[in-house]
Amino acid sequence: MITRRAFAGTAGALFAAPVVHAQGTWPDRPLRFVVGANAGGASDIFLRMMENRLREKLGQPLVIDPRPGAGGMLGAEVVARAAPDGYSYYINHIASHGIGPTLHARRITFDPLKDLRGVARLCRMPNVLIVKGDGPIRSVAELVAFIRANPTRATFSSAGAGTSSHLSGVMLGQRIGVETTHVPYRGTAPSMAAVMNGEVLFAIDNAPASRQQVLAGMLRALAVSTAQRASTMPDIPTLQEQGIAEFDVASWYGIVAPAAVPDPIIRRLGGEIIAALEDPAIAQRFRDFGAEPWPLDGAAYDAFMRQQVEAWAPVVRASGATAD
Repeated sequence: MITRRAFAGTAGALFAAPVVHAQGTWPDRPLRFVVGANAGGASDIFLRMMENRLREKLGQPLVIDPRPGAGGMLGAEVVARAAPDGYSYYINHIASHGIGPTLHARRITFDPLKDLRGVARLCRMPNVLIVKGDGPIRSVAELVAFIRANPTRATFSSAGAGTSSHLSGVMLGQRIGVETTHVPYRGTAPSMAAVMNGEVLFAIDNAPASRQQVLAGMLRALAVSTAQRASTMPDIPTLQEQGIAEFDVASWYGIVAPAAVPDPIIRRLGGEIIAALEDPAIAQRFRDFGAEPWPLDGAAYDAFMRQQVEAWAPVVRASGATAD
């Protein structure tokens, strides 16, 4: 927070003028933002929430380039290999820069942490622990008691092997000392349907994805996965509040650039992004979607991503998940 405040406090002096480098004034043409999913996903939506302000401040349009595949690693590699001229960026996330470096270690031909550098962290979304809406389990304590009494029925669904929903279920089993059984589905919607239909016992997935089903009573939200309660759902207690120690998981998003992009460009764009996230109207758009603005400047974001890879590596290995 100290770093961010010091960074934001100098924004007016540092970022008011365009960046001048050997090739001319930056930016003098559109900026490309690669997303690792199809159009309409969270990465796409988060950029569009800031698009008008960034276009106004930078004087150039933003071009969204969808490159779905390999849990976001395909899009990350496209930008890692792009020219470091300040015109190509990747909207990254927990899959590409938290879980992915370990999950895809034997398949990728680039280093997500060394070949890409942080521009700014954007936001986070809590995961939520959900069970069948009309089922008998009404609290985390009841869920844990049921799992310990019926370990063969400790099944959970996910949006796919190696996703944060998969690894969150593995982590819950680790914390309560029971090996849970993973049932992967092709995406969040079928995973939630499996919980609603009683095919599995529970799931831990992005909160916005299950919001409507929770409000309709088809799913019951028992807890959020972050260490603090989510501002977007303050009435739902955390797993830690309910006795599950050291459980702090969120799906996060940010922006990275090729590693050799000049520092002045990184500071200029990162400063404009942080200023956008601190705009009350834009921040509210994120919250309306179920995300909390969570800004960090580029250097602090780099340190955060390294910490995330270290934290997720043992969980990935314990899960047995692999991209091979």
